[in-house]
Amino acid sequence: MSGHVLLVRLAAPLQSWGVASRFSHRDTHARPTKSAVIGLCAAAMGRDRTESVDDLAALTFGVRADHPGSPVRDYHTVGAGRFPLRPRDVITDHRRAAALAGSMESAEGPGFGHHELARWYGAPKKITQDPVSGALVSTELARNAMITERWYLSDAAFVAALHHPDRSLLENIAHALEHPKRLLWLGRKSCPPSGTLAAEILPGTITEAFTAKRLLPGPQGYDTSGRRAWAWIQVPSGTRGALQINDQPVSFDPDRRSHATRWETRTRITIAPTATEWDIIP
Repeated sequence: MSGHVLLVRLAAPLQSWGVASRFSHRDTHARPTKSAVIGLCAAAMGRDRTESVDDLAALTFGVRADHPGSPVRDYHTVGAGRFPLRPRDVITDHRRAAALAGSMESAEGPGFGHHELARWYGAPKKITQDPVSGALVSTELARNAMITERWYLSDAAFVAALHHPDRSLLENIAHALEHPKRLLWLGRKSCPPSGTLAAEILPGTITEAFTAKRLLPGPQGYDTSGRRAWAWIQVPSGTRGALQINDQPVSFDPDRRSHATRWETRTRITIAPTATEWDIIP
């Protein structure tokens, strides 16, 4: 498989790669998914969610786990609570003004900054333009507290690989990753990447590129005790011994977001004795 390989450094104190997340339980895969990495590249290039990602989805994908990291569980509560009213809350939202007018008839003391509306959720949620005032208001006024469980990978470092015959496409992606048009994160908004994302573009296959580069430094620096790492590499459909993975992006459009199946194999990568170090900012 001739062509070129762009290596992408994915390292941060926390990262999370959900595969079957729901609001109350948000999991993380043990490694970055193709869908997440393609979405990262599309965001860096400034593409809207409704735009096609067919050219990026056609890239062959691989990921090397230099430091798998440790699973971390985050206990979270969301919503509910009561919030003091401010003058702007009444001016910009006629619904608050109407509720406040009736509620304050029997209230004592100053209103603004002290008066509260029962079961009125103050943080913005489901923002839309109000047809009466034209101001941006929340369509969800009251919420009960919800308990959520969120999983992360702590102190993990991965190397993602994107293979394509056209080097210029990879160069455009690499430039975008270092000069992003949108904010980037490693799977979740609370997980910004640390240091350089785009590394080198190497000729050859993904396996050859993984072999040619040393392991990324971990929390304690470079690991000189081991020179092997697990890697998962996309292969043609039906390859013997390959596993089906449902993270092939088709569309990120919120109204028709969908994924397809691809195939990958897991292999143990032995770093070549002549492997070069990373010329990146950690």
